[in-house]
Amino acid sequence: MRASMLAMLAILRKDVVLELRTKDIVVTALVFALLVIVVFNFAISPTPQTVVFVAPGILWIAFVFGGVLGLNRSMALENESGGLYALMLTPVSRDLIFFGKMLGSFLFMLLVEVAVFPIFAVLYNFSLLLPGLIPVAALATLGVATVGTLFSAMAANTRSREVMLPLLFFPVVVPAIVAAVEASTAVIQGGSAFDRWIPFLIAFDALFLVVCPLAFQFVVEE
Repeated sequence: MRASMLAMLAILRKDVVLELRTKDIVVTALVFALLVIVVFNFAISPTPQTVVFVAPGILWIAFVFGGVLGLNRSMALENESGGLYALMLTPVSRDLIFFGKMLGSFLFMLLVEVAVFPIFAVLYNFSLLLPGLIPVAALATLGVATVGTLFSAMAANTRSREVMLPLLFFPVVVPAIVAAVEASTAVIQGGSAFDRWIPFLIAFDALFLVVCPLAFQFVVEE
């Protein structure tokens, strides 16, 4: 167990060190997310009455689409540098490699969300300092990172990976996005997301945390 944890942390550390050097993944996702919220700010001219209803949708569109760019770039860097093949040669099970890569993507997406939240609050004159949003953001981001890690590895072996990843990724992750938007709306409006949407996100994450590592083994063998 301890050896497995050390292996995952070593892969995570490698991704973090590489990102600190290149800043490709976080900067790409952050710029796209900021672009989305700025464009929507001019497009809908939000008021205090309407922003409550549109805020969750705008936020999750920005996070998920920015996350797709980051996931694509992450696996592309592994392929271009030969890092993925090197990982395959290590005496570590494929599922541990998956979890190490997934934790890196999860961490980078959380960093983007932490950076975007205060900027969104300033642009839309709307406070997001709601403790109920923390479990929603964590669970939804975990689901997106889990599914995205698998499909980015699958799309990385194709010529048109920029097109293939969204085509493979979005049909599967739509339920988690809808649940995140609905849960965020409930929290922002003063309700609770624990009666329906939080359990749904937990079930979604649990399912794909089992399925995706198993599928990853076949994807990387190809």
